[in-house]
Amino acid sequence: MRKIGIIGMGHVGSTVAHGLIAEGVADEYVFIDKNEKKVQADALDFEDAKTNLNNSFSVTVNDYQALGDADVIISAIGKIELQYDNVEHDRFIELPHNVEQVKEVSAKLKATDFSGVLVVITNPCDAIAAVYQAETGYPKEKVLGTGTLLDTARMHRAVGSAFNVDPRSVAGYNLGEHGNSQFTAWSTVSLQGQPITKLAAEQGIDLAAIEKDSVVGGYTVFDGKGYTSYGIATAAIRLAKTVVQDAKTEMPVSHKRPEFASYLSYPAIVGREGVVAYSQLDLTEEELAKLQKSADSIQTQFEKVVAH
Repeated sequence: MRKIGIIGMGHVGSTVAHGLIAEGVADEYVFIDKNEKKVQADALDFEDAKTNLNNSFSVTVNDYQALGDADVIISAIGKIELQYDNVEHDRFIELPHNVEQVKEVSAKLKATDFSGVLVVITNPCDAIAAVYQAETGYPKEKVLGTGTLLDTARMHRAVGSAFNVDPRSVAGYNLGEHGNSQFTAWSTVSLQGQPITKLAAEQGIDLAAIEKDSVVGGYTVFDGKGYTSYGIATAAIRLAKTVVQDAKTEMPVSHKRPEFASYLSYPAIVGREGVVAYSQLDLTEEELAKLQKSADSIQTQFEKVVAH
């Protein structure tokens, strides 16, 4: 029996739940949320959906012990209201609040037999993944953030739009922080078997504008509806499916690589045991410097809050 837990049933958590259930990814779900009325309502709403779905499932509500045999737990806790007056669009504004929530959740998780993979959506997800790993003591390979899996998708969308192709035809990655210090590693990006830098030069396309679009795309969504949900939820669902299916897929997720002190996004092979192999990109010197800068930024912010 495949089981997935979701901690935090707000805009993102409930969207993740809907996508997982609609796709029939698991047989059992555990929903955890401090808002008892809301989480019970979600559970009933999904029960009402059963007749019109092609798969069966069960839902357990607010029972941490039920997470003991889960394959995946997804952390979607947060306080989106902290972002409403955040003119800098800095995800780290949520860090102090979310660290306290993560400590509380981690203590409850440690009281269970959970040994699966913990997927972190909670912002800022790189630093929060590091907090979860430190607080729970879970193997670092089994605590992953969605990281730039979403930002890479945004870059693919922007490149696809500029070159008039399906975004799934684009290869390559955004790396580093799921936040302001991330960057597009153009040396990794290709289309139709050609380096994107070559195609862009031939067609007069501004790659800097595309990179900016991939970084600020989330803010555009946020400014329009007060939160983001579909893009990040789909990234989390893809990561959860990869774990449950032991797919061993390469994807840019936030994890702790041996050469960096902090969590950050870089491609890795992901399967049932989390990160099962580390990829190695042939980055340019400029890209390596940007990656180190991003790692330093994440670690500095992490130490500011966690050290106190």
